[in-house]
Formats: sequence, C-alpha cells, structure tokens
Amino acid sequence: MNVLRIATRQSALALWQAEHVAAHLRAAHPGLAVELLPMTTRGDRILDRPLAQIGGKGLFLKELEVALAERRADIAVHSYKDMPMDLDAGFEVGAVLERADAADGFVSAKYSRLDELPQGARVGTSSLRRQAQLRALRPDLELVDLRGNVNTRLAKLDAGDYDAIVLACAGLDRLGLGARIRSRLAAPAWLPAAAQGAIAVELRAGDARTAALIAPLHDVATARCTGAERAMTRRLQGNCEVPIAAWCVETEHGLQLHGLVGDAASGQLIRAAAATAFDAEPEALGREVAEELLALGAGALLKA
Repeated sequence: MNVLRIATRQSALALWQAEHVAAHLRAAHPGLAVELLPMTTRGDRILDRPLAQIGGKGLFLKELEVALAERRADIAVHSYKDMPMDLDAGFEVGAVLERADAADGFVSAKYSRLDELPQGARVGTSSLRRQAQLRALRPDLELVDLRGNVNTRLAKLDAGDYDAIVLACAGLDRLGLGARIRSRLAAPAWLPAAAQGAIAVELRAGDARTAALIAPLHDVATARCTGAERAMTRRLQGNCEVPIAAWCVETEHGLQLHGLVGDAASGQLIRAAAATAFDAEPEALGREVAEELLALGAGALLKA
C-alpha cells in the first residue's frame, strides 16, 4: 500500500497542523494513505523552566527527527518558527505551506488592548522577543513566565494567574479559539517571530519519493518571505535565548523586511528595514537587514 507517515507532537495544535498537512496530501494524491505518528518531545515534557534555559525550541524536533532517521516516519510537521535556523545533517525542509496570520494576539478576560492594562498588571509570556517589546511599550508591567500548550495557557489566564497573555494568532485560529483574541499586535509596530504562522514539512535529505509527494503543498510566496526572515535571524545567530523578531511582506514592488533585536530586561529595541525586487534573493534581503541591525548596535544586545 502507498503509505506516508507523519511524525508530530501530541499537542492539540501540533495534531491540527499534522492533520492539515495530511488533508492536503490526500487531496493531492487520492491513492495515498496518510498516517500520523504522535510523539511527546523533551520540550513538551519540561514545563517548569523557560525554553532558553533548557536548550531552545529545537527540543521540540529531536524525537521527531529520530523517527525520520529510523524510518518510522517519512515526514515531520512543525510550526516553522520553532525550527532551528540550520537543521542537522540528513534533514531538510521540503515544503512550506501558505502562511496564516503572522501576528501575535493580546488575550485577556478583562481588557481589550495592551494600553488598557492597569499599572503593574501581570502579563504571561515565556518569549524573550515578546518580553522585550512589552517592556518597551509598558515598562510598568510585571512579566511572568508562561509555558505549556495553548489550552493550558488559557486556563491559567482564566484562573486569574495573569491579567493578560500574548499568544500567536495563528495557533488560536487553528484551534477554533480566535474569539479569545481581544486585539492583534500587528506589524510593523509589533514584530512576530521569524516564520510565525507558517507550517514546515521536514523530511530526510535525498528522499526523492517523499519530496515529490509533498511538493504540491509548497507555497512560493510564503517560502520567500520566511526565507528572508530566517536568513536575517541566521546571520544574527539567533535562537530563543535572544529577542529577535522579523516580518517580511510582499508589496507591489517586491519584498519588504522589518527586523528587530531587543533586550528583555530594559526594553531597548533596535529596528531596521529594507526592501528588494521580486527577482532578488530573499536570503540576501535578510542578511542586509541583519547587517543594518548590527551597524546600529545590535551586537551588544546579542552578546548580552
């Protein structure tokens, strides 16, 4: 039987994304049987410490990549923003699906917008990128670490542990929880993580059969924009230990990329932006914005 197996994390959002990919594969290849292989990763199991302290977002990938290497799975499905800038040898990204809403969402039971929060309000987020931007806009806020899946985070908010939390709009929308978004923290004033809102499909390098099966899922526009964002982050040697944000959008003339490096403790933000024509390399645009950020002093924040 013609079967393709998908390695995925077991969280509700990860399973939604894997089922989303499976549905596209079944539509593209009617004779293909698609099966899910749900797994728990180390990043899912360790919830009492910030990701930056335990090895970063790559902890969400390792077990899935082992399943690929051992041929228990043919592909792995990830939130693209969670993937390291450089994959281990033997693996590659074979498709990037059309991007959903890239923005962060302000979520609160009592307040509609960030500027409505009272002095000293408690805001939950484990992201240093979000903390830096929150600190820049509202230095009075008490920023509290927040881990766990989407439903766990919402439950903590509803229990009164926080006055507000910040979550990716795409994740909430995909879980049917878009109504929880009180307002969007929209670019370019507020920048998301590189590749936020995009789903990536990882496979074994050189697996031509699988590459051909997932090729119809690839969205060129999303790949160009996320390629610029990830190239910027790669040049800055960014990971979840560093507050880096990037947002690229197509305009009528080409691509425009906005980048940011911040400091979660002080709220200092360094911003840069550049544009390029459609026939230029998106990765070159990413490196250009990274160099501008470094010229403006981002190196000191990155070293800190």
